[in-house]
Amino acid sequence: MSAPIIVTALLGAGDFAWADGLRRAHFPPECNLIPAHLTLFHHLPPSALEEVAARLKRLCTGPPPPARLTEVMLLGRGVAFRVDSPALLAMRNELADAFAGLLTPQDQARPRLHITVQNKVAPEAAKALAAALRTAFRPRPLAIAGLAAWHYRGGPWELAMKAMFRGR
Repeated sequence: MSAPIIVTALLGAGDFAWADGLRRAHFPPECNLIPAHLTLFHHLPPSALEEVAARLKRLCTGPPPPARLTEVMLLGRGVAFRVDSPALLAMRNELADAFAGLLTPQDQARPRLHITVQNKVAPEAAKALAAALRTAFRPRPLAIAGLAAWHYRGGPWELAMKAMFRGR
């Protein structure tokens, strides 16, 4: 069965453990079907998987893009950490150009890179968590370890392929 393709940046092990721990602590368990992630594309057609995989592998032959966590974002019914990475955005833009005719309106829009740690809660709960996280938050580097493509079939994502950055 074919399924839409989601493209994400993979976090370094330490940053992933930190973000996923926050996600497990603050995301409603019945809605937390996937681990912490940084989405680059929400919906590419399954027919593009071979080309997506080739392009992700090619992008990963270079060094990992520098990235920073810059602020705690209130999402209305959730909380995320904003990610600033001009180099990762440049990679995403290259992919967007390659798949221009296949992009959904959501993926055509300028992305706001972020890592969601809470969603699908009452706005008051989101405001409270954002306030609590802001008290200890300091901007800091974020390790981007690779790029991945996932099949979306309505529940947990199924890994289609991943490539790790090699250059330094």
